[in-house]
Amino acid sequence: MPLSPAYKEIIDKAIQAIHARTFYAQYPEHPKAYGEEAPVKAQAAFQAQLGHPFQELLQQNPASWLGEETSPYTGQNLGITYPAFEVETIVVRAGRAFGVWKNVSVDDRAEILVDALERVKNRFFEIAHSTQHTTGQSFIMSFQASGPHASDRALEALAMGYEELNRFPASIVWEKPMGKASVVLQKQFKAVPKGISLCIGCSTFPIWNSVPGMFASLITGNSVIVKPHPKAVYPIAIVVAEIQNALQAKGIDPNVCQLAVDSSTQLITKQLSENPLVKLIDYTGGSAFGDYVESLPGKVTFTEKAGVNSVIIDSVADLKAVIQNLSFAVSLYSGQMCTAPQNFFIPASGVKQGDTVIPYEEVKKALVDAIAGIANHPQMGPGTLGAVQNPATIKRVNSVRDLDAAILLDSKPVANAEFPEAKTCSPIVIEVEAKDTGIYENELFGPIVLIIKTKDTNQSVELAKHMAEKHGAITCAAYSTDEATAQYIISEMESVFAPVSLNLTGMIWVNQHAGFSDFHVTGGNPAGNASFTNPEYVNKRFVWVGHRRVS
Repeated sequence: MPLSPAYKEIIDKAIQAIHARTFYAQYPEHPKAYGEEAPVKAQAAFQAQLGHPFQELLQQNPASWLGEETSPYTGQNLGITYPAFEVETIVVRAGRAFGVWKNVSVDDRAEILVDALERVKNRFFEIAHSTQHTTGQSFIMSFQASGPHASDRALEALAMGYEELNRFPASIVWEKPMGKASVVLQKQFKAVPKGISLCIGCSTFPIWNSVPGMFASLITGNSVIVKPHPKAVYPIAIVVAEIQNALQAKGIDPNVCQLAVDSSTQLITKQLSENPLVKLIDYTGGSAFGDYVESLPGKVTFTEKAGVNSVIIDSVADLKAVIQNLSFAVSLYSGQMCTAPQNFFIPASGVKQGDTVIPYEEVKKALVDAIAGIANHPQMGPGTLGAVQNPATIKRVNSVRDLDAAILLDSKPVANAEFPEAKTCSPIVIEVEAKDTGIYENELFGPIVLIIKTKDTNQSVELAKHMAEKHGAITCAAYSTDEATAQYIISEMESVFAPVSLNLTGMIWVNQHAGFSDFHVTGGNPAGNASFTNPEYVNKRFVWVGHRRVS
């Protein structure tokens, strides 16, 4: 069946946006766009779910029920359990469902998947509460990142797959003139999916980082197993449940998309990853496990790992505006973002602003004071920093104090009037010399900022480039009012496949990547081997096979 007109319009607009790369959002990021009653209903649904089994998944006969999520805001266990299954059961069901799903037409797949996103849209507020109380993001960030922004990214992958699957005709009559006669063949071209796809989620962005791979695999005809982080299951469980509902509504086996939960003490990630029937793996998380995933034989992998993100400050039009922007960027969600800046390279000679040079010490003090100002603000501080998801992050911050470096701003808990028990941690800022590569050459995930005094901008660029080439980088912020210098920075960083955000001020930060426009991770350096969403992100999930027969 052809796509319904309404859903066809959604996909067509998404494809147009992908080509134009201009601003587009199918799902508005403002909460008021979803009606006045939605927040109240979602709050009630969230409260009703706490302390009870999650019964929405259409996965039958679980072996047990598992759950260990704890709110970073209250310190309380959510008390939610999820159906758990033996790995073999999950894989067998995925294989059976794949046998059906691969033969569903592209239009019918697209119809089901857009329907799933429309169902998810109705639960953005519940998703926001579940994200907030599993990840530690603020409520508004949870709403936007796990709701509309994630759904836009899912739609982007879906639309990219839809376009690629329709790139070639399904069948043609091929005729080659041979003098008085000709050769006539009937040719068929079929996009054959790879098989079972595994999506390994992370604890800080359980939906935003997962749905692109999920929807890219589903639109291309692969069945999907979603293995969430055991500390952040609730948000993605809602998404999987709505995908299953959309599948069942069209008479398709809901096991096309399954949730595979585990516990911190009995992880099943490696069992799933190494299963020979699993052909595709999407992974977000630390580099060590990401390297393991990439090393698995017989798998096509799409990874986003750790990166060392740099800021290069050469010259500025308005230092105050730059400092305001950067201080917010490092404070947002307490630096628990793969795109957060970490290493600030500042020349010892200072930073030029117009015709004057602002001394290095003044630039350094301005940044430290601005970061402290956000953390100390009674309203802005808690709302910007949120809460810390993993106790290991706080341990990492504490360990920084033992480094051979000057502490310019120490970390401390941030009072949260709404959630007095919240696990909070303001940014720690340390200063090192350019020679201290052993300190700043690795990702220090969390609210950790390093100011690195360099000889000049050329050395700043050299060091940032080396970090990206050796350890990976997902973002690089740069500031220069000299066009030749700006182009030099761009050229050097793109040689190691690191994108540059130049002269950002105001209400746009280096942390943000926009759906339908920005490529998230380039796939060209150690920060990850894939980029969503480009054609390769979907094309590697299927194979074009051509059949010929005499007419």
